[in-house]
Amino acid sequence: MFAILKKEINAFFASPIGYLVVTVFLLLNGLFLWLFKGEFNILDNGFAELTPFFTLAPWILLFLIPAVTMRSFSDEKKQGTLELLLTKPIKKINIVLGKYFGAFLLILIALLPTLLYVYSVNQLGNPVGNLDLGSTLGSYFGLLFLIGAYTAIGIFTSTLSNNQIVAFIVSVFLCFFFYYGFNGIADLLSSESVSQLGMDAHFKSMSRGVIDTRDVLYFLSLALVFIFLTVVQLKEIKTFRKTWLHFLPLPLGLIILNLVAQSYYGRFDLTSDKRYTLSEVTKEIVSKAESPIIIDVFLDGDDFPSEIRKLQTETRQLLEEFAAQNKHINFQFLDPLKDETTKDQNIQSLTRRGLMPMQLSVKESGKTSTKVIFPWALASFNEQTVIIPLIKNKLGEGQDEMVNNSVQHLEYAFADGISKLVNNKQRKVAILRGNGELDNAHLADFLKTIRDYYYIAPFTLDSVAVNPQKTLTELTDFDLVIAAKPTKPFSEEEKYVLDQYVMNGGKSLWLMDEVAIDMDSLNANGKSYAIPLDLNLTDFFFKYGVRINPVLVNDLYSARITLATGEGSQAQFSDYPWFYSPLVTSDNQHPIVNNINLVKFDFANQIDTLNQSNNSVNKTVLLHSSILSKVDGTPREIDLAMVMQEPDPKEYTNGYIPLAVLLEGQFTSVYKNRVKPLDLKPTKDESVPTKMIVISDGDVIKNEVSRNGPEELGFNKRTGQLYGNKEFLLNAVNYLLDDNGLINIRSKQIQIAFLDHEKVAAEKTKWQLLNILLPLGLLGLFGLAFNFIRRRRYAA
Repeated sequence: MFAILKKEINAFFASPIGYLVVTVFLLLNGLFLWLFKGEFNILDNGFAELTPFFTLAPWILLFLIPAVTMRSFSDEKKQGTLELLLTKPIKKINIVLGKYFGAFLLILIALLPTLLYVYSVNQLGNPVGNLDLGSTLGSYFGLLFLIGAYTAIGIFTSTLSNNQIVAFIVSVFLCFFFYYGFNGIADLLSSESVSQLGMDAHFKSMSRGVIDTRDVLYFLSLALVFIFLTVVQLKEIKTFRKTWLHFLPLPLGLIILNLVAQSYYGRFDLTSDKRYTLSEVTKEIVSKAESPIIIDVFLDGDDFPSEIRKLQTETRQLLEEFAAQNKHINFQFLDPLKDETTKDQNIQSLTRRGLMPMQLSVKESGKTSTKVIFPWALASFNEQTVIIPLIKNKLGEGQDEMVNNSVQHLEYAFADGISKLVNNKQRKVAILRGNGELDNAHLADFLKTIRDYYYIAPFTLDSVAVNPQKTLTELTDFDLVIAAKPTKPFSEEEKYVLDQYVMNGGKSLWLMDEVAIDMDSLNANGKSYAIPLDLNLTDFFFKYGVRINPVLVNDLYSARITLATGEGSQAQFSDYPWFYSPLVTSDNQHPIVNNINLVKFDFANQIDTLNQSNNSVNKTVLLHSSILSKVDGTPREIDLAMVMQEPDPKEYTNGYIPLAVLLEGQFTSVYKNRVKPLDLKPTKDESVPTKMIVISDGDVIKNEVSRNGPEELGFNKRTGQLYGNKEFLLNAVNYLLDDNGLINIRSKQIQIAFLDHEKVAAEKTKWQLLNILLPLGLLGLFGLAFNFIRRRRYAA
C-alpha cells in the first residue's frame, strides 16, 4: 500500500499538470478571499474569521479533487498496466487504499499553504490574536472529512472509464450531487430531513467549529462505501464477478450505525465562547413544544452589509440548533421588500404590528446608499404570535458593537419568545396603590410588557387598618410586589404587613424617591425646590441592608433636555445637557444589566449599601453613576437656567454612586425585638431566601403620556432615542420571579472578532500580495526541491 501511495505522489509532482492543478486551487482561493469584491472577501467582510474560506473551499475542491483522482485507475487502464498491477500479490483493498491515501495526501499538501490565511487574519485582528483558533481548528477538521469523502468518490469514478475526462466529469457530478444535490431534492419535497443525506448539512456544522460524532460517522461511512465500491469494481474488471449481494451488508450496516448514532452521539463545540452550545434552560424550553412552532425571520437577502450578513448567518445557525433540539421548530427567512407589487403593503402590515424598519448605510464602490431592513422575527404557536427583536442597539455605539450585542442577545431573545408561547402564565404581580404611586397611564407601557409573562393586579394596603390578617394573606398570594414612586408615607401597620410579606418569601421591586422634585414642575415654572421626602421607610430599608439618602445625583454623563430660547417669533429650541438626568450603565455581567442600553434616571438619589453582621444578605450594585458625578444636598433650588453654566469637572469626584441594588438572601425582620404594631399570626423574624431590588428613582418606570396616549417607556420623541429603562425593569422582574434560570442566558458572553479596519486600510495591498503570491512561491520552491531530489536519486 505504501509503495503505491509513494508512486502516486511521485507521479503527480513529476507532471506539470499536478502543479497546474494546485496552482489553480491556491490562485482561486487567493483571488476570491483577498482581491475580488464580494461576500467571500475577508478584508471587506470585516470579521477576524475564516468563514469565507470554509464556505468557498468545498466548491473549489469539488473540481480540484476530481482533477487529482481522475487518473488514478483510468490512466492505469488506458496504459494497460492495471491488469499487471492486479496480478501482483497485493490485496485489492490495499491497492485502493494506496491510491486513496496518495490522493488524500496530495490534497493536504495543496491545503497547507492556506495556513497562511490563519496567520494573516490573526495579525489583522483587533486586537491582534483575536481569531478563534478552536473554531478554526474544528473547521479544518470538517474540511479534512469532506476531502476524504470527495477523494473516495473520485477514486471510484476513475475505475469507470479509461478516459480521464469522463472520470473527471462523472466525479464532479457525483461530488456535486452528494454535496448539494440533496438540498435541491429537499426543496422540491419540502422535507428538511432529505437534506441531511447530503454532505452540505454535515459540513456546515463542522465548518463552524462543532465536531459532532454523527457528522464524522456520516463522512466516514460515505468514504467507506465508495472505497468498497472501488474494490468491487476492480474485481469485476478482473472478471472475478461476485454477486452484489455480497457487498450489501456493508452499506446496510453503515445505515443502521448512522441511525443508531442519531440517538447516541457526542458533540464538541470547539469555539472559545461555546457559541453553538444551547444552555440547558433553552433546551428545556424548546423541548416543551409538542406542536409546530413557525418562526418567520424577516432577514432574507444577499445584498446586506457584512454586519447584517453576520447577524443573518448567526440567526440561521442558532435556529438550526433549535430545530435539531425539537423537530417541531420550523423556520424560514423572508424578504418582505422583495416583491415590488406588495412591498408597500408589507411595510404597512409589519409596522402596524410594531415591527419598525431600520435604515442602514451601505458603502459600495465608493458610493454610500441606504437600505431598509426589518430585523425582526415572528414566532407562532397554537394561534399565538410573539415578536422577537434581532437587533440589540446601544446609544453611542457603532455597527461593530451593534452586531456583537445582537448576536450575544439572540439565544435569550428566541428562548424568551418561545417561553411565552409554550409556558402558561403562573406568577402574579401586585402593583401597590394607596400611597401616591404613579397612575396607570404613566405605568401603561411597562404593565403592557410584563402582562405577556405574568398576571397583574392592583393592590392597596388601606384594608390593613380594618383587617390586617386578611390583607397579609391576600398579599402573600402574589409572587412580586412593585412600588412605583410612592409619594405618601407608609404607616407602621402597612410597613409591618410588607415586612411579613418579605419574611414569607415575597419578592419586591422598589422604585423610590427620597427627594420631592420632578420635571413637570420645572417645565411649568423654570424653577422648583428639591426637598427631602419622608416616606417612613428609612428603617425599613436600613434593616434590609441599604439606605436611600435624600440627595440628588449630579452626573456629567447625562441626557439632554430641550429648552426654548428667545421670545415670540425669535424663539428657538435647543438641546442642553441636564446633569440631573444621568444616563446610567453597569460594568458587571449580571443577567439583569448585561448588554442593555443606557438607562435614563431623573433626579436620582444616592444608595448606600450597609454591612450588617446579623444579616446574611448579598448586595449587588446593578447600576451606578459615571466616574464624573457628585451629590447635591437638599433642600435646594433647581433652576433650568443652570444649563447655561459650564460645570467644573474638578467638583465631580464622587464617581460610581449606586442607583440600583439587588438584595438576595435571608432577611431579618424590621420589627425583630421591637413592639409589633399589629397582631399577625404567624410572625417571622427571619425570612426564607428571597430577593428584592431597590432603585433610587421612581421615574425610571414612568412613560410619557401624549395626546395619542402613553408613549413607549424610555422613548424620547424629540431625538428618537430609546433608552434601556424598559429592558432593565423587565429583566429585573424576570430575575426576581425566574425559577428556571432563563434570565441567566443573558450572562452568556459571545465576542465577535473584528478586523482592525485602520490596519486593513493601511496595509491592504501588502496582505493581498502576501496571501496570493506567497502560496504560489512556496509551491514553486517545493516543486524545484522535489524535482532536484528526484533527478539526483535517478542520476545515482
